Parts: sequence; structure tokens; C-alpha cells
Amino acid sequence: MKGHLEKRYKSSWTIVIERDKYGPGRRRITKNVRGTKKQAERIMYEMMAQIQSDTYIEPCKMSLGEYLEEWFKSHGPNLAPSTHDSYRMILDRHLIPNLGEIPLSQLEPMQIQAYYGKALEKLSARTVRYHHTVLRQALKQAVKWRRIVSNPADATTPPRARRPQVRALSPNEVGRLLKTAKNTPYYALIYTALFTGLRRGELLALKWSNVDLSKRAITVRESVIRLQGEFVFRQTKTEKGRRQVLLPQRLIPILKNQRKEYLRRRLNIGQPYRDKNLVFCGKYGDPLDPTEVSHQFASIAKKAGFGGLRFHDLRHTHATLLLSQGCHPKVVQERLGHENITTTLDTYSHVLPTMQEAAADGLDRLPFTGNDWATVDDSEPSGNPPASSQNP
Repeated sequence: MKGHLEKRYKSSWTIVIERDKYGPGRRRITKNVRGTKKQAERIMYEMMAQIQSDTYIEPCKMSLGEYLEEWFKSHGPNLAPSTHDSYRMILDRHLIPNLGEIPLSQLEPMQIQAYYGKALEKLSARTVRYHHTVLRQALKQAVKWRRIVSNPADATTPPRARRPQVRALSPNEVGRLLKTAKNTPYYALIYTALFTGLRRGELLALKWSNVDLSKRAITVRESVIRLQGEFVFRQTKTEKGRRQVLLPQRLIPILKNQRKEYLRRRLNIGQPYRDKNLVFCGKYGDPLDPTEVSHQFASIAKKAGFGGLRFHDLRHTHATLLLSQGCHPKVVQERLGHENITTTLDTYSHVLPTMQEAAADGLDRLPFTGNDWATVDDSEPSGNPPASSQNP
């Protein structure tokens, strides 16, 4: 391998490196640099050392936008349907319009950081942090594909997303909500959400084949979402998400009535009924639209005096009620299907101080015997030192 400099004009040089005939990559590599001859020579020797050790990466000529399209073409098919659509939206509406024209090899951390600042003017910190996740993941693959030397997103500081405050109903408020929902088509769904902690998509995908009322148990296997007008059933993302949830006795008659209504409707409608064996479904057996469920629930909650309450807050209510009753966090984690107990503890940390107080009070009630209790003198000190300590 040989290298030499060719002067272009003042303070500008062209590095020319002739690689070995049988080496990998292009035979002749050129690069224009600015600076003194000594600085150009240093860069040339660094390039030659990288070529020799097979760590040299030739500058990528494609733009970031072109690369992101290439990355998504190979990466997108492996994503879950909802994740696929959200990634596509982030690329089309945000990353490519704002950063796409920058050459991939010239993308700098400062440019990415500036984009985060601009995006925060219109979007939440949580959303912008999600953009960072997508971009960082794409650029990580660019490093593996030897398109760039390092990942510029690693040198940025994405906005810190605050965990949304958990909103949970008290037992009295639960009663008020259920009373309001009593005569609506969503009563059984809301009741089941409150006493199982299942997610909206898990409830709407629940089938009678996964409900065992004799054993008071349901098995969570799937979730449903609506993408481009079509209902998509998919397995839960994690192993922890596929779980069995035991039912309280008070929920059994609710589900029995729900099953009677399901069988009655299927029999009366006959041929037009599209039976998918769903516990909660539309008039003709089709899945309920998750968005419509949330909209209808918001209306019921507002009527009950809980404006702004989300359907997902029923899940928070379930967990909070369990923890406040002294249920072990590990059991709550398993019922909710959290991947690890840290998520459960972080999300419901507001309940822990009350649990600590109950634990401390419980220690006082333990039946210890013997003279191991300290006697506390509640009398006020006189303020005078003992006689033995007074000066003679």
C-alpha cells in the first residue's frame, strides 16, 4: 500500500492511497482535506493504518433519509404491526423531513441535538425521546453495516420523559363509576377491567376458550389493535404477558351473564353472526374498536364525575387497590403481566409509603414476651447537669 499528497490549492490537499491489488474494497482511495501538509500527512497515515487493520470505512454517499428508507425496508417486516406503523410515521413526519437531507457520513451529534430542541416546541418529551430511540436504533445498524464509524446519536442527550402520574379510583369512587355504567353495554367490560387489571387490548381479544369460570381463572394470550381499518390479533409481546389471572368471586356472575348474552345473541342473529368466540364484542360478533371503547368510557366516566379518566386508569386502580390491601408487589406484577417487578414498584410507588406505615404498625402488634422492650422516660429534663458533673 502506498500513499501520497497532491496539492489542490492553498491549505487544501488530496490524499491518494493505492491499495494492494488483491486487497478488499476500492484499489484507489482519495480524500480531500484542509490544513497544513503536516496535518494532511497525519490524516493519510491514520487512513493507511485503518486500511491495514481492516477498520477503515469508506464515506457513505447516501443521505440520512435514503439510509433510513433502506434500514426500514430491511428492519420493518420484523416489527409488530403497531410498532411498524409508529416507526413509519416517525420517519415520514419527523426524522426524514428534518434531518433527511444531511449526508449520512456527515451527520453530527449537534445536528441531532438541535432537532430534539426544535421538536420539543411542539411535542412532548416522551414523544421526542421515542424519536431518539428510533434514530439511535437505525444508526446502530449503520455502524454494523460499516456505513459510518460511530453512532452520533450516542453522543446526544435526549429529553428526559417524566413518568405520567398514576390516577386510581378509591373503593367509593369505583362504586360510583360502576353504578353509572350499570345500564350501558360496557358495564361487564369495565367491571372486568377493574377486577383483573387487564389492558384494553387484552380484554378485547379475550375469548371464551380462555375463560374457566369453574376454576375462576382467565388465560391472557393475545391482544388486539386496529390498523388501517383492520383488526389485528397478536400474541402478547413478552412471556410475562402470557399469564393466568385468578378472578374474584364477585366477577363470576358478571361473566356468566355476559356469556348468556353472547349465546342468546348468537342464536337470535343466526347466519349473519360472525362468531369469533370473543367475550366482549359487537352486536354481530366482531371485535370492539379500541378507540371507540376509550371514547365511550370517557363519556361514562365524565357522567360519573371523573372527567379525564382513561380506560387504562382502571388497570392502575386494580393495582393500587391490591397494594393498599397489603398484596405483595410480586403478585401484582404477575397479574399485570409486567416484565419485571421494577416496573410495578416504579409505577405504583405512591402506594408504598402507606404500606411502610402498615408494616411498621404490624411490628408493634407482634406478641413478643420478656423484658426486651425499652422503657421510655417521657419526663422533661430539668436542664441542670447531674451533681457528679458539676465543677467543685
